[in-house]
Amino acid sequence: MDIEYRQADPLDEGDLFELAAGLATSYTLNKEDFSKTFEKLLNDPSVDLVVAKMDSKPIGYVLAFHHPTFYANGVVSWVEEIYVLEQFRGLNIGKRLMQIVEEKADCRESRLVALATRRAGGFYSAIGYSESASYFKKELR
Repeated sequence: MDIEYRQADPLDEGDLFELAAGLATSYTLNKEDFSKTFEKLLNDPSVDLVVAKMDSKPIGYVLAFHHPTFYANGVVSWVEEIYVLEQFRGLNIGKRLMQIVEEKADCRESRLVALATRRAGGFYSAIGYSESASYFKKELR
């Protein structure tokens, strides 16, 4: 199985919209807002947006932010979104996407990589992550 992993580029917008729609459970994506956000993410130097493709078709992606913090005495890398099409799960694609984020975080001298999940705790435990905190949110819009 030949899978290409690379930073997203403007030509990936439509493919990533379809993948992100598969991830979204709390919100319904709309193309206009997605396009604005996609452009901002591509131009933000603190963001890594990596796409996984097989035969030029998107099968997964990961979106990570890297930002300085006081509590960690430096940069923390936060995985905001990761998604792999269901038919490709169990093939280490998600694991490889996380490894890429970890490599990019290491290059940025991040102290840690963190994320929130409700549905995939077993996956993250299997690749070396430990549970650390509860996740709270307050919707504003």
